[in-house]
Amino acid sequence: MNIETLTISKAAEGLRKRDFSAVELTQSVLAAIAEKDGQMNAYLTVDAEGALKQAAAADVARSAGQAGDLLGIPVAIKDIINVEGQPCTCASKMLEGYVSPYNATVAAKLRSAGAVLTGRTNMDEFAMGSSSENSAFKITRNPHDLSRVPGGSSGGSAAAVSAGTALAALGTDTGGSIRQPASFCGCVGLKPSYGRVSRYGVTAYASSLDQVGPMTKTVEDAAILLQALAGVDSHDGTTANVEVPDYRSALKGGLKGLRIGMPKEYFIEGTDPEVMASIRKAIDDCAKAGAEIVDVSLPHTEYAISVYYIIATAEASANLARFDGVRYGHRTANPESVFDLYAKSRAEGFGTEVKRRIILGTYVLSSGYYEAYYGRAQKVRTLIRNDFTNAFKQCDVIMTPVAPTAAYKLGESTNDPLKMYLGDIFTVPANLAGLCGMSVPCGMTSDRLPIGLQILGPALGEPTLLRAGAAFEGLRGNSLRDPCFLGYPTLEES
Repeated sequence: MNIETLTISKAAEGLRKRDFSAVELTQSVLAAIAEKDGQMNAYLTVDAEGALKQAAAADVARSAGQAGDLLGIPVAIKDIINVEGQPCTCASKMLEGYVSPYNATVAAKLRSAGAVLTGRTNMDEFAMGSSSENSAFKITRNPHDLSRVPGGSSGGSAAAVSAGTALAALGTDTGGSIRQPASFCGCVGLKPSYGRVSRYGVTAYASSLDQVGPMTKTVEDAAILLQALAGVDSHDGTTANVEVPDYRSALKGGLKGLRIGMPKEYFIEGTDPEVMASIRKAIDDCAKAGAEIVDVSLPHTEYAISVYYIIATAEASANLARFDGVRYGHRTANPESVFDLYAKSRAEGFGTEVKRRIILGTYVLSSGYYEAYYGRAQKVRTLIRNDFTNAFKQCDVIMTPVAPTAAYKLGESTNDPLKMYLGDIFTVPANLAGLCGMSVPCGMTSDRLPIGLQILGPALGEPTLLRAGAAFEGLRGNSLRDPCFLGYPTLEES
């Protein structure tokens, strides 16, 4: 078996046919991690012993007649999601040494489906960042070019899938943290609608924005994982109590008759020409396949970054207040007073970017400023949501770039956080509006760096989103150019 290109669907077929066992499949994944991850640093920890035990149990279950698309399939987990018996540090010194005593709902669902949870992937600390350079423990590198970032905050998950050290992985998306690293690494990343997947057991960054989603090699694999993850959860009151559709059946609809919106606010100056060329080519090809291209407008897009960094930091300030060295998190040694305990524990436990966002969030929530910042941001958020509601009256999905550039060099954003924040311009509106969104590989730059096409759908519109993604994936063809990237020609080659 070729782990680098093996998908969930192909692995499941191989397991059903007894071409290999779950133990053999897991051993191959662990071998790939041992071979490649020393340079890439996609994983924080690998639970080899536990994974092999889970795989052996899956083989026993299959021999007893149990079936399922995820039975015996190895899946990596972002280190913000609690898995019983595994560390959950959120890539922060604040939680160094913590081992989870329980399963997040998404982890429990994967275990119930028989998936093998292999290890914990690196990330920006507490999911705050867009490059995976803000981890307290290591810097993850892009498998296409080790001198570049994999994106963030789910950069470890994206890098592992792209490099073939994971068949699939879970990430979280608060403002683009699944879609942007998927774009940078050349894999598929799906952010479900807000409330489609439970957040119980996922360490909160911004509670009104966070969502868990799959990062995979194909759209079909994303549908398989979403099928297992989606649904109402009594532990999470924000989950939608609506029926979960058959996502795999939605993959067959094709592009004919599909209305694709092109928002003028997303096709702007400042976007890399190679990125824009790939996105326009992808949309043109969809039109040739029978889709109808519709011009739409999202007029409040220009305010999205400002609104996002007010709301997200305010919620982060509240959510991270519990990590004070008293009940939760790192505790400083020999504090001289209660104030000293709080101050030093948080100063030692949190990294620079997390401190920056806590301070900003505390400021916008402070007396005298709450209505001026947080209150107004929520009102503008409603306007952004209304923009999408009006746009989706004219189209079924919206297609845009994921990010203004392909993966940039390590260190480029660490000294200029504003530049990093502005890189989220195309992704944060979907989180503010509670929509579903997906990144699908659509091209490569002349430097052979992946480019992702962002497809957005209405709230709970995942079936149409998956239909569009799968249909585009079919158009893209299977000309293998890099180990895990099926792509268009580069701008120079086209």
